[in-house]
Amino acid sequence: MIDHDYLRERLLDLLKTPSPVGMTAESVALVDGWLRELGYEPVYTRRGVLSVVVGQGEPRRALAVHLDTLGAMVTELKPNGRLALRNTGTWAARFAEGARVTIFCDHGTHRGTILPLKASGHRFNAEVDSQPADWDNLEIRVDVTGEGLAGLLAAGFAVGDMVAVDAQPEVENGFIVSRHLDDKAGCAVLLAVLKAIADGQVTPAVPFQAMFTIAEEIGIGGTHGFGAQVEELLAIDNGVSAPNQTTRDDAVTIAMRDRQGPFDQGLTRQMIALCQQNGIPHVRDTFRHYRSDSAAAVEAGWDIRVGLVCFSLDSSHGWERTHEASLHALAQLLVAYIGSDMPA
Repeated sequence: MIDHDYLRERLLDLLKTPSPVGMTAESVALVDGWLRELGYEPVYTRRGVLSVVVGQGEPRRALAVHLDTLGAMVTELKPNGRLALRNTGTWAARFAEGARVTIFCDHGTHRGTILPLKASGHRFNAEVDSQPADWDNLEIRVDVTGEGLAGLLAAGFAVGDMVAVDAQPEVENGFIVSRHLDDKAGCAVLLAVLKAIADGQVTPAVPFQAMFTIAEEIGIGGTHGFGAQVEELLAIDNGVSAPNQTTRDDAVTIAMRDRQGPFDQGLTRQMIALCQQNGIPHVRDTFRHYRSDSAAAVEAGWDIRVGLVCFSLDSSHGWERTHEASLHALAQLLVAYIGSDMPA
């Protein structure tokens, strides 16, 4: 029913396409093209959230994924010929060290590497290990000729240039290791489900809205764009694979609560029941330091029930890893959900 090759191909295409929050147009255009190939008609909000309505009539459900990823921005052109930067979205400076990046200037792009201020063991010896891991202690070494501040200006760099971090995806033994799996893996799963519907393999019981938001990493992805008749929102994002968490690589995770509080009981219990009825590997989990598009929708004042279902993700917002078994289980649950009736 689900074309797993299609899912993997869409994921790898998305991972290779930079989309740091604030600069998502290229990834949005990719998804727009894929949706049109499947026969859907994308529409946009003023802010640029992409969505399609699936089924006949006004949508009563919404499924949301986010295309934006973590990134950074240039904050200073330094006299030493390097760039100061600040994170966009919440991620740790220790995971930025050593990253290869693309800097998007007004009239072109340049490549570079994020390094700590003391990067050479031959020069700084043990100080390389004892320096703090924070954003004030990082800079971008740019791959351009020229010296100092004048060289940076001549190359076209400016404060406010966007910085995209290379994903560097690898697939091995079912594992997918990459930056930015959050939430491009969720996007790929939803695209594969939409393909199954377009191919006539799945029939929606209720019209729904499939949404691709673009600012989840800064907390405003799910604040708008829902149809007036939407009664419930199911966000699709990453589960936390870590000590004291139940999320597993071979299952879909049903989130019971995040840092905002419990999810809608009826919607959550429906997800559990669908997994049980369809033999879908699943676990329940709770997240203490996590929010998603569902939280943004509630905080924005939307009168809708919200839930969250997840693929597994180890080292979230760092060097991330998921497994195809978890993505497949998530796809199965979405198919079951789309084929189920609304509660009375």
